[in-house]
This record gives sequence, C-alpha cells and structure tokens, in this order.
Amino acid sequence: MLEKTYTWHKLAESVEELQLSAAGLVEVEIAGKKICIGLHNAVLHGCAAKCPHAGGKMSEGYIDAIGNIVCPVHRYKFSLQKGRNISGEGYFLKIFPVQQRPDGIFVGIEENNLLNWLK
Repeated sequence: MLEKTYTWHKLAESVEELQLSAAGLVEVEIAGKKICIGLHNAVLHGCAAKCPHAGGKMSEGYIDAIGNIVCPVHRYKFSLQKGRNISGEGYFLKIFPVQQRPDGIFVGIEENNLLNWLK
C-alpha cells in the first residue's frame, strides 16, 4: 500500500484563534479547500466541509458524546478518525489530519501528484 504524502498548511496559532462554535466546530478555507475543524476531548479533527449525502454544512452540525460528527440535515454520523458513516447509510466523509504543534495548528492536504508512486 502506498503511503500518503501531505502538504501541511498552518491554520492558526492556537485553538482559541479558530473561533469554534459552541458545538466545537468551524469551517475554514485553506489551500483552496473548505474544511470543517472539530474539537473533541481536547483533540482537533478535520473533515470535508459538506456531508457526502445531501451537502449539509458539517460545521452547522455537532459532535456526539463518543466523538462522531453529525450532519445537521439528516443526522448522518461519521467517525472523525476514519470518515466512515457509522449510522448505516454507507457514505464516507473525507478526513484531513490535524496537528497541534508548538508553532501552531496545521492541517494536512493530501498531495495528488502522479509521481507519488516513485517515492
């Protein structure tokens, strides 16, 4: 299996700078992509900004007690670790890795380079 290669983009200096909603979510735009950032149990997660089912804005949803992000439109639930739809509908939500480092918060965007297989 090929290892994924990411380009890391700085989102913010701190969690406070992200201006998360009361539900712990915010939509950001970085490298031409809209991404939903969520905070659960002091860990940041990143996923696609829109639900793959009906296009609901994930940042308008919430994170349930066990750490799944819930779409505001039809309440479909997705794992923030794997992107798998856990409420049974069979959809997959794109996941973006997020790192909290001493110099800020970064999100990884997968490189879509045809030459990645050479690495």
